[in-house]
Amino acid sequence: MRAIFFEEGDARQVVRRLVAGGFEATPERERLSGEDDDEGHPWAVVTDAPVFMVELMVDEYDGWLDTQTDAPSLPPLVLPTAPKRIKKPLD
Repeated sequence: MRAIFFEEGDARQVVRRLVAGGFEATPERERLSGEDDDEGHPWAVVTDAPVFMVELMVDEYDGWLDTQTDAPSLPPLVLPTAPKRIKKPLD
């Protein structure tokens, strides 16, 4: 699970509190699509802490929760091996 924060200090404080509580937590820079300013990227805290605990910290430090849902895997598409002939063949 990931918690997203705009301030580095908030993310590091959440990491310290989670680690002190016995959970694994690491901060990392979250790159949002379309953001070209390196200083404009928010911080993500990746943790194995229970959801309710992370939700409390997200509310306290004004962040949001990203639950990292995996996209369902779809079967591969069946692609043609040659172009489709629309007109009649030439004689």
